[in-house]
Amino acid sequence: MIFATVTACGAAADPAPAAIEKVPVATSTPDPIAVGANELGLVPILMYHQVTSTPVGEYDQTPEKFRAELERLYRENYRPVTVANYIRGHIDIPAGTHPVVLTFDDSTSTQLRFIGDATVAPDTAIGILEEFGARNPDFRPTATFYVNNEPFAGDARALPWLAAHGYEIGAHTASHADLGRLDSTGVQRELVENLRAIAIAAPGDRVRTMALPLGIFPSDRALVTAGSWDGTNYAFEAVLLVGAEPAPSPFGQVDPAGVPRIRSGKTEVDFASAYWLDRLDQHPDQRYTSDGNPNRISAPKRLADELNPRWRGEFNPY
Repeated sequence: MIFATVTACGAAADPAPAAIEKVPVATSTPDPIAVGANELGLVPILMYHQVTSTPVGEYDQTPEKFRAELERLYRENYRPVTVANYIRGHIDIPAGTHPVVLTFDDSTSTQLRFIGDATVAPDTAIGILEEFGARNPDFRPTATFYVNNEPFAGDARALPWLAAHGYEIGAHTASHADLGRLDSTGVQRELVENLRAIAIAAPGDRVRTMALPLGIFPSDRALVTAGSWDGTNYAFEAVLLVGAEPAPSPFGQVDPAGVPRIRSGKTEVDFASAYWLDRLDQHPDQRYTSDGNPNRISAPKRLADELNPRWRGEFNPY
């Protein structure tokens, strides 16, 4: 049996948590009113592809622009979390800060490459993130990488390094397939083969989320959430779309089977990251602001109708 969200046929994958996983907190946390807490607000999930000095696609980003975007996120009090922690409601960030999710598709060497035995190349996405986190210790470098088979130019060190350093590894199909062109067997085969390859490369790392290649669903949309092939079941807690808009709060009306992302790349692309970050900066009441206590959900009373009833026990309206 593979230890991931892949299980032997007939076994059940891990269910989503029924409540917030309790974690130790300081004896006193700020008054939610004082920090303007709104844990029913919007969360930007940014989508990157290549980080290269010679961008080609509209989703590519230069190292300089990627650094500038990190600087902006830090300046505007965003703090990174993974997709898995977002969808499970495990958002443990300081009071008054906002979660941001950094996602990278296609597992290219511009995202992670090594120099020598184990040194991360400084001009890669990981190199830039790690250096930024070292300069700003309250900005923990973490992200979610949606990988295909033979990721990061086939470097066997890559997935174990990501898992060991607190990054999330997500599924992106074995061959970056257009799932809309495959029959149901082909869709399930692509996902199971991808998860098996990840499990072999990074044993013990649990794959909880997936991103749709090209943003395309198969004809049977349910197969990207759960399915079975060759004696192996799989189930994902979240399925991510291609760039569109900020995501709802994990405690609100989010659809785990279609979580929106924001594209980050060429500045001339409509509704890219700069557009949405500007909009959230201009309307701070609309974005997710942490109360500093990961064991409760604080938001203004007027937003109570937006709360998913599943989280009612942790709701702290004010």
